[in-house]
Amino acid sequence: MADLWDDIYNDTKLLEELAPIAIDAALLQGVLMRTKESPNSSDVVSFAPFALLPSPVPKALFEQAKCVQEDFNTLVDRISQDTSFLEQVLSSTIKVDDFIRRLFAIHKQVQQEDCIQEVFLGINRSDYMFDCRDDGTPALKQIEINTIAASFGGLASRTPAVHQHVLKFLRKSEESSSILTNDAVEGIGWGIAHAWALYGSVDATVMFLVENEQRNILDQRFIEAELCKRNVRVIRRRLADVFERGTLDEERHLFIDGYEVAVAYFRTGYVPQDYTEQDWEARLMLERSRAVKCPDVPTQLVGTKKVQQELSRPQILEKFLPDKPEAVARIRETFTGLYSLDIGEEGDEAVRVALANPDQFVLKPQREGGGNNLYGEELKEKLQECKDSEERTSYILMDKINPKPLKNCLLRAGGRVQISECISELGMFGVYVRHREQMIYNDQVGHLLRTKAIEHSDGGVAAGVAVLDNPYLV
Repeated sequence: MADLWDDIYNDTKLLEELAPIAIDAALLQGVLMRTKESPNSSDVVSFAPFALLPSPVPKALFEQAKCVQEDFNTLVDRISQDTSFLEQVLSSTIKVDDFIRRLFAIHKQVQQEDCIQEVFLGINRSDYMFDCRDDGTPALKQIEINTIAASFGGLASRTPAVHQHVLKFLRKSEESSSILTNDAVEGIGWGIAHAWALYGSVDATVMFLVENEQRNILDQRFIEAELCKRNVRVIRRRLADVFERGTLDEERHLFIDGYEVAVAYFRTGYVPQDYTEQDWEARLMLERSRAVKCPDVPTQLVGTKKVQQELSRPQILEKFLPDKPEAVARIRETFTGLYSLDIGEEGDEAVRVALANPDQFVLKPQREGGGNNLYGEELKEKLQECKDSEERTSYILMDKINPKPLKNCLLRAGGRVQISECISELGMFGVYVRHREQMIYNDQVGHLLRTKAIEHSDGGVAAGVAVLDNPYLV
């Protein structure tokens, strides 16, 4: 596995020739992002950072991740309907994390008013690394599950053609034909369109809720194009726009700028910085509405690290999947060690072990978007600072996953063509649609491989650390 493309990586002249060919292929395929300098204009765009050649991925682990995604979809949906479980699990976090507290307060308020939403749409991405065990064999271990604004389904659907072209240029036709197709954007588009149809109004629209700075808009445009093929109108609005111009009628249908909203698809709203006080009011209006929210607040809360940690406890998976023992086994096999930092004997022991062995753990806050986790000395410093206070309950502790580094050449605009030691992270997209109590659709719809140099502990493509990649199954 380690020497898959060594003949190319050892040829500096070939690499210099190959890089512009690969970059032009990415441009031709629309693997694009807006620039940091002009995040709200498409006048000037650049290729999204990507790996020159596809990274080897163990076929058995890829299939394992693919097979377990429907199980995770079911699990997320069932937990989202259990408010008492969420309240119990997040009780300590709510005391010290204002962001989680405000989200949960919205959920409780809407629940007291009676939920009138009948159609539920989940678009999740479960992320993994390949842990290198003591005997040298790799094991699939989950990093997290993203239940809001799971990105790069659009661009990931276009990157296979880039690597196919590069390998054909290298006269590796057989290897080129082995690059997997990736139908993530079709699956995501189908899920949104199906939820829109179940809403029951052909004149209603899908509203993408977007960030103030929209550098990754082209990833979203691919999903919009899929919806356009199905004659579904899409509008793009910020939470501020919903606050200023959104209204609910007596039956709590949501309207903005003359459009009735059937589906509100979030590509924002996952970190505190996404909200002003007015934006929180907008989120409450959305949650109170009849529109399909992707996600609704309880589904977003299922994606918190505290819920992830609680699911690793004995009998918790069985509580939510009593009818699916095989699914329980498949899910549990992907778990690594997860530890509570709640005040008490259990949390004290976790703190003690982590301070003694900081390089063996990751300290994770209740945040999405990458770049938030703490490792090594930073982990030790933070735990020393908060070990005797309730602040520590806003984190969980996780065993550090240790993948085996592999070579690749990571291409970025203005970057040098050089070989780096890299690790990869595999994401599986899942989509489900539920109508009242009936699960209408549940499937794994595509994948995302991101690769980064080993000197970067944390952060994804949007954070400027990882690059887009394709799995080459071995």
